[in-house]
Amino acid sequence: MRILHLVLGLAVAGLLASCGGKESGYVIEGTVDGLSDGMVYMKQYTDKEFMDADSAEVVDGHFIFRGVCREPMAYGLTTKKDDRRPAVFFLANERMEVTLDETSGSISVTGSEVNDFYFANSGKVGDDGFDMDSLVAANPSSAVCAYFIMKDYSWRCDYAQLKSIRGKLDKSLDGSFYVKQIDAYLARLAALQVGATAPDFTLPDAEGREVSLSSFRGKYVLVDFWAGWCPDCRKANPSLVKLHDKYKDDNFTILGVSLDRSREQWLGAIKKDGLTWTNVSDVKGWHSEVAALYAIRWIPTSYLLDPDGTIVMVSSDMDDIAGKLEELFRR
Repeated sequence: MRILHLVLGLAVAGLLASCGGKESGYVIEGTVDGLSDGMVYMKQYTDKEFMDADSAEVVDGHFIFRGVCREPMAYGLTTKKDDRRPAVFFLANERMEVTLDETSGSISVTGSEVNDFYFANSGKVGDDGFDMDSLVAANPSSAVCAYFIMKDYSWRCDYAQLKSIRGKLDKSLDGSFYVKQIDAYLARLAALQVGATAPDFTLPDAEGREVSLSSFRGKYVLVDFWAGWCPDCRKANPSLVKLHDKYKDDNFTILGVSLDRSREQWLGAIKKDGLTWTNVSDVKGWHSEVAALYAIRWIPTSYLLDPDGTIVMVSSDMDDIAGKLEELFRR
């Protein structure tokens, strides 16, 4: 069995002090329903994806992880090494018992206060109308709340709303992983408000030619962040085609910026969905520098720019985009 202690090159004593948990590190005693032998892989959720962190051998249906964490953070467990959607739980310096059911993709955790709070809310935070303000106000020191804000809430709200809820988090979380992400995201959003000039970028198009956003000056341009692997994006594409066809003779065009990881999947989606406008991509998925530049946390997301390159609106809602174009072109 291989155990990695996740100390990240820091002194164990320092890590223990920063966690403040009851255990001197974490112990995960687990079972896997329906699997007697094999491997369990632990993956850390960092920024919109899971990264390999540790692994443990399954013996007679049981496995164990031991280590030390700096702060409570979201992780996933799976028996599939390349699984991009492992069963999520919160890792903290606690002793916990875990049951992993790969058939249903579910996980249960007992003996962990942080996971009691996480699982009590994880199924609700993505619902429309969920009162995130009240949850944070009642639990301002919770790292789980900071995670919920960054993962499930940040892309749903505007700059002012996100800044307000960030202000409700306790100062004890300043410098923690998810709060640092929130602060960095707010800093990027501050430069992307309506009325600001959209930052320029250059990416290769489907034929490999370098295309700059600034080359579209003089036209209204909808910068559409999407991906061929994204179901919501593919669902929105027919509406985009209709908008393009309706307004393409009115000094309007679309620039598609793909967050695909596969060139074949990207080009296949362009052809199948009939996306006749310019499409560009660095084929880096969520690691795209342009996606980071535009503070993209959810796709599809579109920026509508006027002929001077000024941001007119930012939206993930096709009805909102259609309404704004109708207002601009009065038809």
